[in-house]
Amino acid sequence: MGMPLEGALVHSWDGEVLECGEDGSVRLDAPSGVRVVVRVSYPGYETGRLVIGDEGFEFRVLLRLGGVMENRELVVEAQRPGVSETRTGRSVGISGRDLSRTAEIGVIEDVMTSIKLLPGVGYSGSFNAMPSIRGGFPGDLVASLDGFYIEWPYHWGGVASIFDPRMISRARLSHGVFSSRYGNTISGLLELASRKASSTDTAFELSLSTSATGFNLSQPLGSSGGLMLMGKVTYWDPFVWAAKQVSKEVRMVSVAPYIRSFAFSANYRFSPDLEWTSSGFFGMDGIGVNYEDRANQGDAIGTNSMELDWLNRQGFFMTGFTWNPALDKVVKFQAGAGLRSQNMTGLIRYDLYLMYSSDFWAKWGGTTIPGPSVFPPGYDLDQTQAMHTDDTVINTQGRVDFDWNLGDGFLAAFGVQEMYLQWLKKERFLLWQEDYAGTLVDNSGQSWPYYEAYAVDHTINVHNGGFFTSAYALAEYASDDRGLNVELGLRLDHLYFMGRDFTLQTLPVVNPRLNMDFKILENAGPLDLLGLSLGTGLFSSMNQGVSSLDASNGIKNYEMKQNRSWTSVAGVKLDFAYGYTLTFEAYIKRIFDRAYTYADIQGPALHQFVYKFDGVGLVRGFDVMLQKFESRYWDGWISYSFTHARYRDPQGVETNLMGFSDTRGSSWYYPDFHRFHNLNLVINIKPSRDFNIAARFGFASGSPQNDVGAILSYPVKISGTTTWMEKWKRAERYSDSRRSGFVLPLDLKFSFFSFNPQGKVISEVYLAVENILSLAYKPKSNTTFNSFTGKEEAGSTSANYTLNIPMISFGFRWSY
Repeated sequence: MGMPLEGALVHSWDGEVLECGEDGSVRLDAPSGVRVVVRVSYPGYETGRLVIGDEGFEFRVLLRLGGVMENRELVVEAQRPGVSETRTGRSVGISGRDLSRTAEIGVIEDVMTSIKLLPGVGYSGSFNAMPSIRGGFPGDLVASLDGFYIEWPYHWGGVASIFDPRMISRARLSHGVFSSRYGNTISGLLELASRKASSTDTAFELSLSTSATGFNLSQPLGSSGGLMLMGKVTYWDPFVWAAKQVSKEVRMVSVAPYIRSFAFSANYRFSPDLEWTSSGFFGMDGIGVNYEDRANQGDAIGTNSMELDWLNRQGFFMTGFTWNPALDKVVKFQAGAGLRSQNMTGLIRYDLYLMYSSDFWAKWGGTTIPGPSVFPPGYDLDQTQAMHTDDTVINTQGRVDFDWNLGDGFLAAFGVQEMYLQWLKKERFLLWQEDYAGTLVDNSGQSWPYYEAYAVDHTINVHNGGFFTSAYALAEYASDDRGLNVELGLRLDHLYFMGRDFTLQTLPVVNPRLNMDFKILENAGPLDLLGLSLGTGLFSSMNQGVSSLDASNGIKNYEMKQNRSWTSVAGVKLDFAYGYTLTFEAYIKRIFDRAYTYADIQGPALHQFVYKFDGVGLVRGFDVMLQKFESRYWDGWISYSFTHARYRDPQGVETNLMGFSDTRGSSWYYPDFHRFHNLNLVINIKPSRDFNIAARFGFASGSPQNDVGAILSYPVKISGTTTWMEKWKRAERYSDSRRSGFVLPLDLKFSFFSFNPQGKVISEVYLAVENILSLAYKPKSNTTFNSFTGKEEAGSTSANYTLNIPMISFGFRWSY
């Protein structure tokens, strides 16, 4: 803030403590020819460090605020134990400033854009907000906003998250051995905090970008609280129109993707010992597709069309109280409820006349196939596939937490949580299914398998629910003087599952966890701090796939199990002078009792999925991160993650069903999202106070690809007719060694700021370019092909994790 700090304490190298005068200065005697280190502290500010040598007689040190400045008072807001942002071996945090630089960019401004740049997070592409966290399945990541667990925090089925960067003040990704206070995940917990309204000042922010308009309004509630309102409306029509000119995949979009969202947060302090908080979110997203392709080629004449309408609505509300009944005790009450409704209607229709290939005619052109004695040149294909889904999820939860400071660095904490989820699904599918029907002998006398295709009208009607009950207790010892922090906790999780006409009881799982932090060195030359962290613990979660269980699956009491993992982490943290921090974490995660499914393909009925709960996995890896904290001219971080993740389904079976092929069986395998190497470079360059250049560069190795054979035709009889189709398939087998090409994402953002030091208005204009290298390099993968003609589809050799064109965006933000 540029003002002298009267009363600041200077801790000399010889143990003497001196107090600064009204001009913020102090005089001390330093030995000649020796470099010494002094520390400077002041309430509400981060401790500063200064190296004094023979270079001069006057030295200055700048201290950075460590709290919140409100009006004329300096208020230091301390978080309760266990919720600091970045802790080695437990979690990594990202501030609101870093969120604005890395998430407020592009056609989708999304907090997950920033989260995907953190160490331990696997590359998932521009239009996928569900990354793998340290080798875990993408669905293992659980998100909570202000302590409320969100069942499905995504727009467009996982393309983007619901978390707009302007509604979030900070985020923390816990992917190590985090506190027993939290659960419901075996891989990663994403905790987000809503922006908090000021109790003294009114503030307004308006943002305009290529694809969205948003606003934030903060209004004091008396002098003891505040209310913040946030809204966003997207308009992708111009972007979709431009993309249609260069991308065939986008031309089928009839209703541009849209998001409408509203969020609020409120707080009010009734007394120094009682505070009320509340937050909520309400949003909807949708998209429409209407595609028709007219074929007039030698092998196909006619049309095929596709229609899709998607509408997703969700909202949740939570409220809570924080109460200090005594100076050494904190009690927190919280309750909330949420609702999500997803509707989708899809239709695919084929109205084609398809010519038989010359190879097919040579094999079957005689009378060997039952049916026509003389084959025509081709056949009429008149097929319709349709689906309609209406899925609703109700989420209610509440929790109570109690912290007790026992003194001398000891703290005890206890808590209970109850969460009820109800799944209501009404789905109908009209599909064409193929089943093995026998063998035929071709004109050369060779036997071939043939299949029979028939229409299946299938209905799903699910009315399930589950009570998730959790309790925890922990003891923590923290002593900065002795350089030791220890947390020992125990968490109990239980699920009681209720179907329409059945119930399932499960065994409760016990999850002990232990974390230890050691301060090895402090203020040793250029090294401010050397710390060591060790942690080990058990975690549990419930696979969302079990929400569709019904009595016909035959699951018995205590047969259903929660996913489990045993994670151990060792971490080292080095804090250097001038704001540099280097962290290294190595981990091993053993997964057991993991739920998985496979298709039962016996019989002509629609194939039913079988549920098993004995899956295992082993994940090993390490993360390295070098970070430069906020400085005048540049800051950022570079991180590298190595991940080795293998899974096994002990009762898995090989299937090859209607284009779905799984040849892994019961063997160990790399999951399809796995990547060995992930590197991220995030840098902010600030040539002047009113100009900022933000760059994001990454490298990710390829994901698993199947070994593939030649594309071959095979005969399929349409049930109830004498018509035979010529279909095409390709033999595929799982491969441990085959991978898609590596990816090289590069994004740039140029920001121009305007502000008046004497005023209250700040504005920003930015120009961004994403996916810059897409024109020069496209990662390769297996091709796709048309199953009716056998022709490979153009452009399908690309491992398409984003659009194959650079995406240009711009935005404007004005705040008062």
